[in-house]
Amino acid sequence: MANIGIYVGSANGITLAVGEQIQEALGEDNCDLFDLEDDYLGFDEMLEYDVLIFGCSTWGSGEVQFNWVEPLQDLANEKPDFSGKTIALFGAGDYVDHGEQFVSALGVLYDKFTGRGANFIAPFPTDGYTYKYSNAVRDGKFVGFPFDQVNEKDKTPERLGRWLEILKADLA
Repeated sequence: MANIGIYVGSANGITLAVGEQIQEALGEDNCDLFDLEDDYLGFDEMLEYDVLIFGCSTWGSGEVQFNWVEPLQDLANEKPDFSGKTIALFGAGDYVDHGEQFVSALGVLYDKFTGRGANFIAPFPTDGYTYKYSNAVRDGKFVGFPFDQVNEKDKTPERLGRWLEILKADLA
């Protein structure tokens, strides 16, 4: 399996907990997990990985979680080249209180890193999700795995399992 780095911005631990489940499913020997609040050291470290999995919740009107602000500023300023890097995304949203921007932060990450040459894998079907709009939908699918631990916590394990199947197939 490829060398995988999982980078997560998580204010209250929900997205980080899903990142830990992803790491466990892919094998802790294959993945390093980083909490951006404590572990962000810059893009040189990220670029050491063949595959990057980014976790980010959506805040306000579609913004990235605050621990992603500095990396995105660095991305704009330093302009690192992510060509040849494979990226998968996952993130928390709240379709009741923020259904007008459900998991839109994933769309922000997708746009920023696509602009730096990254190749994205593991899109996820929108079937079964309720929301008004999402910047994370491209070609009829989410650009990564969305979950709602506030309103649909009971659906997360099954959805995560399906996404992990897609992710593993795309990594094969």
